[in-house]
Amino acid sequence: MKNLLLIAFALCSNLVLGQGLMYTIDVTKNTDTFFVSVDIPKNLGKSEGTFQFAATAPGTYQTQNIGRYVSNFKAFNKKGKELKVEYIAPNHYTISKPHKATKITYEVAETFDTQVSSYPVYMMCGSSIEEDHTLINTHTVMGYFRGHQSDPLQIKLIGGENWITGSALKQIDGIFTAESFDHAVDSPILSGNLTTAQTKVADTPIQIYTYSEQGKFNSEALLSNMKDMLEASQKFLVKLPVDQYTFLYYFLPNPTGTTGAWEHSYSSEYVLGEQEPTEQYMKQVTDIASHEFFHIVTPLNIHSEIIESFNFVEPTPSEHLWLYEGVTEWASNILLYRGGVVPFEDYVKNSLATKIIVNENYFDKSWSLKEIAARSFNEDGAKQYGNIYYKGSLVAGYLDIRLLELSNGTRGLREVMLELVKKYGKGNPFTEKTFFQDLVDMTYPEIGDFIHDYIQNAEPLPHQEYLEKIGLNYKREGNKIDIRKMVNPTDQQKMLLEVWSKNLPL
Repeated sequence: MKNLLLIAFALCSNLVLGQGLMYTIDVTKNTDTFFVSVDIPKNLGKSEGTFQFAATAPGTYQTQNIGRYVSNFKAFNKKGKELKVEYIAPNHYTISKPHKATKITYEVAETFDTQVSSYPVYMMCGSSIEEDHTLINTHTVMGYFRGHQSDPLQIKLIGGENWITGSALKQIDGIFTAESFDHAVDSPILSGNLTTAQTKVADTPIQIYTYSEQGKFNSEALLSNMKDMLEASQKFLVKLPVDQYTFLYYFLPNPTGTTGAWEHSYSSEYVLGEQEPTEQYMKQVTDIASHEFFHIVTPLNIHSEIIESFNFVEPTPSEHLWLYEGVTEWASNILLYRGGVVPFEDYVKNSLATKIIVNENYFDKSWSLKEIAARSFNEDGAKQYGNIYYKGSLVAGYLDIRLLELSNGTRGLREVMLELVKKYGKGNPFTEKTFFQDLVDMTYPEIGDFIHDYIQNAEPLPHQEYLEKIGLNYKREGNKIDIRKMVNPTDQQKMLLEVWSKNLPL
């Protein structure tokens, strides 16, 4: 069957080569190694011979240096003669006569089973091959010619005979097409013995592809479990800013690395432990999906030029990590509460009290959200990075309360976020250096003080002060926190609690 696929590829490739580089990824030769060939359809310039692998990737906030996993890199001219190649550590190769190159080949070790001495790649951002499946986060397998990051490309996957393949990328005659290298990296591929399910949220098609090593999870059960979350997301956002969306789930027992999820513009991908699918664990899975799904807003529709023109060569932090991850975590939690999926008691326990305890006991409280962002790519910063989901979420929640207070209950953070979607949106990034002032200009002068104290600096978070604004009592004894509604709130507190608990009309 593999030979027939190769013949079919040869016939099809002649039809599409004019559209950009053609990558053929073979996962049938070795269960630890991707064999990659790249057809070059047009002559490169004499100064265009640098083939770049990713040092990092959008949304990972970690140094990855994929060049460490690459071996046996070769370049050939149209007669099949090998051209001289020089390896430039850590992530790129230089071809001596690029204007004569018509093909390159190389091998890439999968990240799951390859040990490295530093900067291990998170599993959800990595790659894997086994007999019955493969997970391809394309930045771990593909590179690009320097200066051609924006060129269109195609991807042909050679896998098992009856494999099902899931990706947000479009296919033409079995070949994936991408508008650019960035687009390819934005679209992971999961292929193998998968289950599938699909639905619609309003008019948006939703697809789910699932690999479960022990068969404990399937796409239909996952879809059933997340339907309420998807409907709550639609109510929160009013209209989803995507025309289709794909969930890729990968469950394996006893994972050996960092598991989790990774967001993309039209998909999200999950590498999770294959535990028993209890009600509690399924709720955790859905909570993670809620977070990743909300990333269709930040940073995928609202982001600075650093995200828009991503630098795969040199990790470049954005100081607005608080917006991309902290606000997303807050939104993914509160939309479930406001949508009636999560009761008040669960929300204040898990999304407020637990986050307060984790922020104060497990991370360095002297780090501001701005500093976490600035140092996220180094090893010290990586130790504090996880707090963006705790401290970052709490700060977003208090920003919501402050906005509601200043607007007399007519405009919270949700409403401001939807305004930002309209103002910016895909292809229209905000300016990294002026966004804080832009946010103040479109809201209230007092928001500048809030940003200064709780985002740019590390002032102690005002838990009691802000929760009392919306009529909630905050009591703490050691690591025990009790948050409950006041018995006799003022009219102002009663009003703010009411609007805080629901989606405001637009």
